[in-house]
Amino acid sequence: MTRVAVGPASTAVGPAAAWTTSPAYQAYELLHVGFAVLPIVAGLDKFFHFLQIGSWEGYLAPIVTQTIPLEATTIMMIVGGIEVAAGLLVAFWPRVGGYVVMLWLLGIIVNLLLVPEAKFLDIALRDFGLALGALALARLSEVHGRPVR
Repeated sequence: MTRVAVGPASTAVGPAAAWTTSPAYQAYELLHVGFAVLPIVAGLDKFFHFLQIGSWEGYLAPIVTQTIPLEATTIMMIVGGIEVAAGLLVAFWPRVGGYVVMLWLLGIIVNLLLVPEAKFLDIALRDFGLALGALALARLSEVHGRPVR
């Protein structure tokens, strides 16, 4: 079944109304807000533990602590700082931040796949979906984001 365009979908007037009623623009804004707020919340939780999900260090592959001469807690605090920075980057520059978050999520997936006994395959699969969403945000920001000056 095809849809025939018969005119504007809303009764709102003006160019701003066309943007706000566009499903593509609405999708962009949902992704923009989500990928700005959620990394910041996850990153801050590495410091303050307000989500009460348990120990973030349990998600760290043993090879990471064997390779990097830091305690797992210190590594996770660095991770938290990077996540806060990535969320802020998305908030202010989604065209770049979307790609940064996508790459960060792919790195998390690699880490999760290196955890013994494949304990976190479900989370790795979820993070792959999130990486696709971050890529979609970056691509949509080409059209709906603020122009680069």
